[in-house]
Amino acid sequence: METTPVNWEALDRLIIEFAKSEKLIEDSFSSPLSSPSPSSSSSSVSSSSYHSRLIIRQIRRFLESGDIDTTIELLGSHAPFILDDHRLLFRLQKQKFIELLRKGTEQDRDSAIECIRTALAPCALDAYPEAYEEFKHVLLAFIYDKDDQSSPVANEWSERRRFDIAGLMSSVLRAHLHAYDPVFSMTLRYLISIHKGFCFREGISSPISDLTERLLLEERDPPAVPQESLYEAPPFDEVDIQALAHAVELTRQGAVDSLRFAKGDLFQAFQNELCRMKLDVSMLDELVREYCVYRGIVDSGLASPSVSGVETPSEPLKVNQTEPGYSSSMNCSLEVDHTTYKHSDGETSTSNALMDGSPENNARMMNRTQGTDAELRYACETTINFEDCSTSGSHQTGISKVIQRNKNRATGERSKRKRWRGRQDDEDYISGVSFNGSSKQDYNVTAICTNLPTEQQGFEKNSILDISNREDKYELVLGIKELASSGMAAEVVEEVNAFDPNFFVQNPVLLFQLKQVEFLKLVDSGDHSSALKVACSHLGPLAASDPDLLKPLKETMLALLRPNEDAIGKGLPLHALATSLQVAIGRRLGIEEPQLMKIMRAMLHTHNEWFKLQMCKDRFESLLRIDSLKEVNAPMLSACLISKSNADSCTHGSSQVTVSSSIRLSEDGSSPTQVSSRDVHDENAILKVMEFLALPRADAIHLLAQYNGNAETVIQQIFA
Repeated sequence: METTPVNWEALDRLIIEFAKSEKLIEDSFSSPLSSPSPSSSSSSVSSSSYHSRLIIRQIRRFLESGDIDTTIELLGSHAPFILDDHRLLFRLQKQKFIELLRKGTEQDRDSAIECIRTALAPCALDAYPEAYEEFKHVLLAFIYDKDDQSSPVANEWSERRRFDIAGLMSSVLRAHLHAYDPVFSMTLRYLISIHKGFCFREGISSPISDLTERLLLEERDPPAVPQESLYEAPPFDEVDIQALAHAVELTRQGAVDSLRFAKGDLFQAFQNELCRMKLDVSMLDELVREYCVYRGIVDSGLASPSVSGVETPSEPLKVNQTEPGYSSSMNCSLEVDHTTYKHSDGETSTSNALMDGSPENNARMMNRTQGTDAELRYACETTINFEDCSTSGSHQTGISKVIQRNKNRATGERSKRKRWRGRQDDEDYISGVSFNGSSKQDYNVTAICTNLPTEQQGFEKNSILDISNREDKYELVLGIKELASSGMAAEVVEEVNAFDPNFFVQNPVLLFQLKQVEFLKLVDSGDHSSALKVACSHLGPLAASDPDLLKPLKETMLALLRPNEDAIGKGLPLHALATSLQVAIGRRLGIEEPQLMKIMRAMLHTHNEWFKLQMCKDRFESLLRIDSLKEVNAPMLSACLISKSNADSCTHGSSQVTVSSSIRLSEDGSSPTQVSSRDVHDENAILKVMEFLALPRADAIHLLAQYNGNAETVIQQIFA
């Protein structure tokens, strides 16, 4: 799972879109005179969806607390169509009757009787066929006490009913208002559910189970009930029914009902079902914040006081996985400014947000880098040799110069980053932080550099990497990442060697990649003499010491034969290389990569494996942009770099490699095409076995293989 390629630039775009859609970030220094964003037309739509989601969350909270009157008032103002549906109105009035009785006073009992006469009884007459029987049944609540668990109305008294009706209202409102969660949120739900299903089916343990179990909750909102008039709708395509049923773990009838409610729109039904799955919003926000800080999307917030008055760490935040409860806050390490913030519906475009970190004088370099940058790491890394580190004065001078250069460069770069805002518009979702400084749930977030392994702490203390200021350490890594993203390979090598001369000795593949960039830039500029010097001095010796680098070396040298072609723009993965350097150097400095990166690698791996088993293509991967997360374009480095010779010389987690392929990967990079299953068996036979036996696609195909593809024979043998 650690070797699965992920397009981190595509993930950046999803994350930024998620954070903007949920109003989690804002520009640190946005100018009121700045020109309007190209995405301003879509920002109003996003703002409308955000407002609708807030209203839905408010309605949910009032229902869960038993405040039906306020709920009805909100519905009347924002969603009057709900009150026009007597099925839903009857359920609200029935719950209101129970809540009035639950208060226990004489006045409230009188109000309950009035509710029956004026609202509940009239609504029961035409709500739905069973409504009047339910109405007579709920009257027994006058007789039986709410604490009597053996009474015939114990279920009516149960507070669980509040959550059921709240979930139902959320499902209906979400679909009617098109207030779906951001794409990243739905993608995460989908990938986690597939990951869990794959690990369960294959009987393997998940390396991210401690995160996924707490992030995606088992409980789902009740499904929205289709209108009765839609029960006469024509039959849906069985392919759509089975695709929906197995994508979101529904029964066949459940998939049919979902399609009915969506009027046959498969993708709308799919989104409805995905949004029924419950995520721990607080945990998700913190994972996103950690990722954004690590990637330089948002400012680390050192200049702002934290919630509890303790300094906010500059490094990305790390979830303490030993804690049994998992929300999103800790008293000391979450920066939320409750007093001052800007609220603006205007949003900058995603592309602008991604380009904010690149120096302007390298715009030409970035524009020529075409295709999607992706990154594949070794499932191994070179062992860090702590003894080799020196604390000589010359090295310390080099460190000081690097830090000073990064401070100068970071001044401009930090002004382009966003500021983490948090869910300030929704008091119950402000990352789990209550106003008295204590967390709502048992969630522990710690700065990474304060929770290092023992040997790493010793390494930090006694080596040239002893950079006392954590802000300097973090800005150093981001500065090198920005240089690498801009193609300034020579400058990257110089800065890295200045603070750690042993880094490239232990990470030769990263040095090869940087020198490869330098070589191609020189060829692109026409300086063939200098390019050959780089090849002779660095690329050749590196390839001689590692046979797996010979093939990419040959591919690189071919650039000399194509002087009129854009060697850089043909697929050199600068952003991927920058990410590789960021993770490797960060770990040398004690900065762990964010948990979200680990989660995405594992989930994309199991997504690939799951659809290999299903022998079909995922119909929903484009909708959720999973395909973009798998796109890799890096022809200048060969896939042969992933070899056991490298694995033998590394340890897990630090050195990374960008692999090559000028096409979509069919084995590792995307789900297989559907042609494979049709070549094996007739599609109708597969669907017939899936429908009659309620089996997953893979099991249906395996059964058909045993009976020469005859669906009738399979069904007869099973029921014989």
